[in-house]
Amino acid sequence: MLELAPLIAFLLIAFSIGSNDTSNSFGICIGCRVLSLRTATLLLFILAILGLFLQGDKVMRTVGKEFVELSPEISAVAMAISALMIVSSNLRGFPVSTHQVIIGSLAGSALAYNAGISVFTLLGIIISWIISPAVAGLIAVSIFMLLEKIFRVFPLLLVDRVLKAMMLISAMLIAYNTGANELATAMAPVIHAGISEKNFLAFLGAFLLWTGAILLSRRVIETVCKGITALDPRSGLSAHLGAGIAVLGFTTIGMPVST
Repeated sequence: MLELAPLIAFLLIAFSIGSNDTSNSFGICIGCRVLSLRTATLLLFILAILGLFLQGDKVMRTVGKEFVELSPEISAVAMAISALMIVSSNLRGFPVSTHQVIIGSLAGSALAYNAGISVFTLLGIIISWIISPAVAGLIAVSIFMLLEKIFRVFPLLLVDRVLKAMMLISAMLIAYNTGANELATAMAPVIHAGISEKNFLAFLGAFLLWTGAILLSRRVIETVCKGITALDPRSGLSAHLGAGIAVLGFTTIGMPVST
């Protein structure tokens, strides 16, 4: 029973990531009619697995090995609390960061069990949370200004086609980051506590991610793309590339940050 709790919690979190975070990667592409929802979710599944296997180990090492002294008990408590908070917040429509919930739950559970916590690692994670939005914003503004200058000399039809192609590439980068960073963060307490094998859990988690995206992401995507703001291809591309490049950079150094 102790081993089942974090496994079930991880699957619930993966489902929630798929249902709510698909808009982060392919929402604008779907809103601009570059991709259908079905195609976008299939790409999300493939790229999340790819990111998880190629770079997920770095984030998992930070969260599951360097941050706290993990045990099956700590993993079970932390993942149960995380799943409860993430799922309940999503059901009520409250925005919540998967990373912050999991890191906070791990820290609290480790304190409750008198386990060791790396203050240095915690500070590194918090600093990453603070500066990552600013880094993404600066990159996005720089990309927008660069595109504005470059595409002045190209015909309008060519500009539109190139922007849509580049938007798809940038969306795929964010989907890759979803596996390499967000899904890896959720997997870390389960893997490094010795509860499950990585390959099995990776494919199972990616499947739940895809299921959540297929079943429940449409409303979130419509809200993001139409209810909040209307993004043209150029601003959408700048936002995607800024976020994608920034998160990829933090993933490379093993820092869990929001996609």
